[in-house]
Amino acid sequence: MKAFSAMRRDMLRTGGVGAVAAALPMASFAALAQDPSAAAGGAPQAIFNVRTYGATGDGKTLDTAGVNRAIEAAAASGGGVVVFPAGTYLCFSIRLKSQVRLHLEQGSIILAADSPLPGQQTGYGGGVYDAAEPKTAWDAYQDYGHNHWHNSLLWGEDLHDLSITGPGLIWGKGLSRGFSESVDGPSFIAEQPGVGNKAIALKNCRNVILRDFSILKGGHFGLLLTGVDNLTIDNLKIDTDRDGMDIDCCQNVRVSNCTVNSPWDDGICPKSSFALGYARPTKNLTITNCYVSGYYQLGTVLDGTFKKFSADVWAAPCTGRIKCGTESNGGFINVTISNCVFEGCQGLALESVDGALLEDVAVSNITMRDLSSPPLFLRLGARLRGPKDRTWVGTMKRIVISNIACYNAPRKQGCILTGITGYPIEDLKLANIFIETKGGAPAEYVKARPAELEGDYPDPEPFGPMPASGFYLRHMRNLEMSHVEIANTTTDPRPAFYLSDVDRADFFAVTAPLGTAGAFALHNVKNLRIGWSRAAADTNLSSVDDKVL
Repeated sequence: MKAFSAMRRDMLRTGGVGAVAAALPMASFAALAQDPSAAAGGAPQAIFNVRTYGATGDGKTLDTAGVNRAIEAAAASGGGVVVFPAGTYLCFSIRLKSQVRLHLEQGSIILAADSPLPGQQTGYGGGVYDAAEPKTAWDAYQDYGHNHWHNSLLWGEDLHDLSITGPGLIWGKGLSRGFSESVDGPSFIAEQPGVGNKAIALKNCRNVILRDFSILKGGHFGLLLTGVDNLTIDNLKIDTDRDGMDIDCCQNVRVSNCTVNSPWDDGICPKSSFALGYARPTKNLTITNCYVSGYYQLGTVLDGTFKKFSADVWAAPCTGRIKCGTESNGGFINVTISNCVFEGCQGLALESVDGALLEDVAVSNITMRDLSSPPLFLRLGARLRGPKDRTWVGTMKRIVISNIACYNAPRKQGCILTGITGYPIEDLKLANIFIETKGGAPAEYVKARPAELEGDYPDPEPFGPMPASGFYLRHMRNLEMSHVEIANTTTDPRPAFYLSDVDRADFFAVTAPLGTAGAFALHNVKNLRIGWSRAAADTNLSSVDDKVL
């Protein structure tokens, strides 16, 4: 315990840390937001039109050099706005700079040029994406894409006061998904020199604003943001075939009003990896007013047609969720997730499996519909992918989840909330929750006993069928559930609640069908109280094992 306390202190401590402007047409200038410095009586920011610096916007000519010249000119002048008028700008790596805002006007597209194919040295027009950074000793602690930022369409490192705004589009057509295969188009290999695999990547930056633009097919990551502090992400629309946005080791972050359709991977994904070479928590994070989905065909959310996958279209796993994890070395501290909609995707996941401290989390006002995995998945595990001399099992405590409405949750698995032996999930409160499931599970599910899977990748599917239609609760301490209702569309033989190795559990005003096996299955449970509930009579038990209520 002394070693763990020392680790905790260390983790929290490390987390605390003039050119001539191009002329711009009046119609374009009017599209820019009013410059705050001008409104305050100061000089307006300089405007740099990428076409003046050699970009054509014809969608055929490589515009990388012209775009980078405009950015460099803005930075050299002390800052300014680099404007992309309507047109298609075919580019390889665009290098962002401090005190520079990129503004994508209506009708503008930054198009990722085709990466080199296997066996080729260059991609479209003889160009390549910037080389990935050299490998480090800590690359093994997270998947390949998390360790590299330069091999991206737009990237920046050690920058401050930068932004990308405007109603235009970033289309990662030529980016790799990080796999050797692709949903459509040629096959790219992410590790091959010259290949790009992220739309936007930032490392160790501060005072960043990303607002109003859209991303189509963003590569492995639409946004990979690592060690980025004072970060605002607002009103983005992302329609992509891997992760929508990864917010990794970032602090003081606001994500709001975003739409993410990501059928093959996570939609909004806070992480706390070891990619910076040390454990740093993602801290003071707010996610609000967002929509995540995973069952619309690629591109149809952006064009507004919202076409669902059908039998004649390659099936998708319908991921698209909000998930804290899987990379979880540094921790998740002071997190709120509110007023969000999940549709045709997996449910909310909170995960600490690599030593993270997942503490002080509030989730509220969430609606879910047509889920492909449990509405709630909370996992404290021991994968421990990190330096062996400083990676221990983390914590998951002080979590409040309230005001959840869910329709058409999957039959196979109810909510899964599980720690591991000796490391319980602690101080969890769930209130005002209504979950309607498909129900109708086969009788053998009642006898299912999910494996511990302590060191495995944390995802619901490997646990197999659940012996509860509503909540499977294992290795927990100080659990409170109030005003919770489980309803099954079809009669289900399983109890709504299955408790195993739970110490101090309070259930108040709980409603659930009795099924053929009662409402509560109790195994090694201490200090249990049930009151004012339709699911079971008032009960007060100091210790109970192998009992059904």
